[in-house]
Amino acid sequence: MDNKELKEAIEQIAVPKEKVFSAISKGINKEGNRGRAKKKKVLAGVATAAALLGITVASGFVNPTMNRVLANTPLIGGIFQEFNDSTGVELANQDAVTELNQSITKNGVTVKLTSAYFDGNVVSITGFVDEDVEKGHNEKGEVSFDVNFEHNKGDHDPWLNGKSNDIKKVENGYNFQWKMVYPYKSFKENSTLPITIHNINGIKGEWNFDIPIQQEKNRTFAINQEQGYPDDEVKIRIKEILTAKASSSLVYETVEKYKGDDIIILKAVDDKGNVYRFGNQTVLEDSEQEDGYHSTVRTEMTKLNSTITSLTFYPQINVADPKVQQLLNIKSFTLKSTRFNLGLQVNDVTQKGEKLVIDYQLTGLPKNLSKGKLEIINHNLKYLFWLVDKEYLTKIDPENPWPPKNHGIPFNKVKMIDKATAHFQSTFDLNGEERIENFKLENAMLLFDFSSFVPAKELKPFTVVLPVGNE
Repeated sequence: MDNKELKEAIEQIAVPKEKVFSAISKGINKEGNRGRAKKKKVLAGVATAAALLGITVASGFVNPTMNRVLANTPLIGGIFQEFNDSTGVELANQDAVTELNQSITKNGVTVKLTSAYFDGNVVSITGFVDEDVEKGHNEKGEVSFDVNFEHNKGDHDPWLNGKSNDIKKVENGYNFQWKMVYPYKSFKENSTLPITIHNINGIKGEWNFDIPIQQEKNRTFAINQEQGYPDDEVKIRIKEILTAKASSSLVYETVEKYKGDDIIILKAVDDKGNVYRFGNQTVLEDSEQEDGYHSTVRTEMTKLNSTITSLTFYPQINVADPKVQQLLNIKSFTLKSTRFNLGLQVNDVTQKGEKLVIDYQLTGLPKNLSKGKLEIINHNLKYLFWLVDKEYLTKIDPENPWPPKNHGIPFNKVKMIDKATAHFQSTFDLNGEERIENFKLENAMLLFDFSSFVPAKELKPFTVVLPVGNE
């Protein structure tokens, strides 16, 4: 990608600065004290996603007939109306929500689970926690759960990938909803989901529940149509669409030359002009083959209209650029992006007591970037540098990449020195919460991520014909 293309791509992106920063802040705070590694994984992901590109939100699908549906919603549907969950409202109308009445009190805090549903690719659980939760560490109005499912532990629990949380203050406590992406390749129509809440707002307990989840067999439309993009060295194969009571799921496979490139489906439009939105994904398979890196995913989507004959898909590619690194045993050096014409010219590295200051310039950026884009660059630089003890580089978990505890610093404070020359300074706190024990410059590795400077690219839409009568 040359300088002109990069500038045009960046400048065409409408980024509402205050909303981006606000969303990042809310994303950081939403999980509270749920779990150390998971929180930081979200942090790093938000920094990359916000980047220069803005944020894509898939927080559920709003049915345009919602108001008419609510008029006939049974009592259990009220909780879904409260959380703007149109799928839950529709399922409540169909008597397809399991009502629960499981209540446990530990250390003075009562948790009651009130409903569960399993539809398409999503499992929802609603509940209530009483106001004694406010005796915990969180600010008033904030509730965070440290929870695991199926007796898994910590952040390696597959149910936590894509899990969302919503909290509403009510009389004497808080209502909450958890929505999880079903993490397995094959579905069980009837099963029990064990839940263990380890602590709430820092109040320890062991609130243990066994929740029945039920789903009738999905209707399956097999498609198996492939679209190639030779210039981008990627392919997409639409495999099948699964339809449940209130939602559908799309299963598709991608093939990429470069590991880490991410292809998502932004939307689909049917032959009648209806727009379909997509949500969270479950990775069903990952493999490296002769023709590239293969990934098969299942993603939630708006319920498929049964009368349509075709769908046009609108894909987008987010490219990955491997982190570059340099040992800080020298005071000046240049780092280059692996795939793009971008660089980092480090002018000076200075340790001042418990602070490390790196003076640098970004090279290869388009000239005359707007003030807003420069401010977003300035913001994202806080997250794009890592300092890691060189002996611990191999201990970074590729599934949840984060510097090892007490052996890495993933954040810094940024100062813009000169806009015209993209000149900045980053200051690392060597004695902060994230630190490197026995820090020495000659043992510290600087890692830098160029990926967030490369805008996402929308690929050419393609159309698939839906089979008739396949089930």
